[in-house]
Amino acid sequence: MAKPKSRYVCQSCGSVSTRWQGQCADCAEWNTLVQEAAEVSNIFAAKHNLQGGGRVIQLVGLESPSALPERLPSGLAEFDRAVGGGIVPGSAMLVGGDPGIGKSTLLLQVAARLASAGRQVVYVSGEESAEQVRLRAVRLGLGGAPVRLASATSVRDILTTVGDDAPALLIIDSIQTMHSDLIEGAPGTVSQVRASAQELVRFAKEQGTAVILVGHVTKDGTIAGPRVLEHMVDTVLSFEGERSHQYRILRAMKNRFGGTDEIGVFAMEGVGLTEVPNPSALFLTNRGEPVSGTSVFAAIEGSRPVLVEIQALVVRLATGATPRRAAVGWDSGRLAMILAVLEARCGMSFATAEVYLNVAGGYRLSDPAADLAVAAALVSALSERPVPTEAVVLGEIALSGEIRPVAHSGLRLKESAKLGFDAGWVPKGVKGGEGLRLSEFGNLRQLVDQLLGR
Repeated sequence: MAKPKSRYVCQSCGSVSTRWQGQCADCAEWNTLVQEAAEVSNIFAAKHNLQGGGRVIQLVGLESPSALPERLPSGLAEFDRAVGGGIVPGSAMLVGGDPGIGKSTLLLQVAARLASAGRQVVYVSGEESAEQVRLRAVRLGLGGAPVRLASATSVRDILTTVGDDAPALLIIDSIQTMHSDLIEGAPGTVSQVRASAQELVRFAKEQGTAVILVGHVTKDGTIAGPRVLEHMVDTVLSFEGERSHQYRILRAMKNRFGGTDEIGVFAMEGVGLTEVPNPSALFLTNRGEPVSGTSVFAAIEGSRPVLVEIQALVVRLATGATPRRAAVGWDSGRLAMILAVLEARCGMSFATAEVYLNVAGGYRLSDPAADLAVAAALVSALSERPVPTEAVVLGEIALSGEIRPVAHSGLRLKESAKLGFDAGWVPKGVKGGEGLRLSEFGNLRQLVDQLLGR
C-alpha cells in the first residue's frame, strides 16, 4: 500500500513545500509551515484536449443595456461614505482590524439598521454563541431589531440554511473560523480560508446577497490567511484606531464599486459606535494660548478635508551624544529630508538636538502637502517662537527649498475658514481661500524668516 504523501503549506502566503522548515522560503515568515495531506495528481492523467465537453457560456458586449445595481443604505452615513455610497447587492466585502477594535460592534449596528428598514439580514458568528451576540445587541440598544442570528462554522450548513430564502445581507464573523467539508484541513488554514471564502463569494454572485466577511489580522496588521483572499472579494475595509483613543477610522483599501480615498470616522462610546460628521474636532486640541512646536495642517481624505495638529519637540544634547529622531504618524524618512533641507538651505542646526514629531490624535499622514506644516513646527520648536494659532499651514517642500503648490488647496482652505481659522500659510499662486489672510511663500527660507521675525 502506497504511503500517503503530505505537503507543508505556509499559513501566511500559501506557498507549498515538500518538507518542513522553520522559515518560509517565499515570505520569510518563521514557524508558519503546517503539514497537510496532499493528493498525488498526474498531469498526464487528464485529457489534453479541453475543447468540447463543457457548457457554452454567454458572451455579452460592453454596449449591453443593464441597470446599475441599486445600493443598500446601511443607515450609517460614515459607513456608506467609506464603501462608496452604500452596500452593493451581490458584492463581497472583507473587514479587517485589530482584536477588540469594534468590527463586530460596527457590523451589528449595520445589520440592525438594515433589518429595521425592512431588509432581511442574517448574522452568523463562528466565535460567539447567538446568546452572546444578542446580549451585545441589547447593550447597544438594538435588541428589537429583526436580525436573524446563528452560531455555526460549516459553510455547507450556512449556505443550506440561507439558500432557499436568500437575505439581502449575510455577515460572517469571522472567515478564519469557517470550514468547508470539500477539503481537508483545520479551520483557519490557508486552504480552508480560501475554499470557504470562495464558496461564500460564489453564493453572493449567484443569489444577489451582499456578503460581509470579518477577517482576523496578524501582528503586523495584515489580514490573516492567503493574500488571494483580498483578490477574491470586491471591497477590503480596514477598521483602524488606538484603543487608548475613542475614535475609529473605517478606510477602504480596495473597492471595485467606488473610490479608495474616502474614510468613515466613528467614536466608541457606551452605546456603541457613533458617527463623527466633523472629524477635525477629534484631531485638534483646544487652541488657547500659543504653544511653540505646533502647527495645523489641512489634510484631505477623499473629498473630505480633515484638520490635524502637528507637534514637534527639539531637545538640545550635550556634545558627543547621538541625537535621536522619532516620528509618530509621519514618515521618518521624510522627516529626515525636511531636517536636511532646513540645515542646508536655511541654516537651521539640528545636528546636536533630538527631534520628536507627532501627529495629534493618533492620525497617520502620508500627504506631502504636510511638509510645510512639519517644517513650521520644527522651526517653532527650535526657536521657541509659536506659530499663530489662527493659521493653517500647507505646502510641499522640494530639496531645493522651494515650496510647491498642492492639490485641492481651495477645499482645504475653505474647510479651515469654516472651522474658525482666519490665516493661511501657503505656497505662491494658491487659488481660493476666501475669508482667509493668505501669506504666500516661494521657498522655505521665507517661512523661517517669518517665524523668526527677521
